[in-house]
Amino acid sequence: MKTIKMLFMGLLFGLLIGLWLGVNIGKGNPVFGNPFAEENLSKKLKEKVGSSIEQLGEDIKGKVKEKQ
Repeated sequence: MKTIKMLFMGLLFGLLIGLWLGVNIGKGNPVFGNPFAEENLSKKLKEKVGSSIEQLGEDIKGKVKEKQ
């Protein structure tokens, strides 16, 4: 009976920790961060759009230099 109880507790703790880590990985947060923390979607979107625009500018500059 004691081994079944230990097995059940181990499975329960493993499930909870796995869920915690999986949610953080899925959201792109630090692995041991708070999975219930509020996300700042506008900040993430600005960062992605900003880097995309920078890459586009570099690509255009490269093509202009190639034609010269």
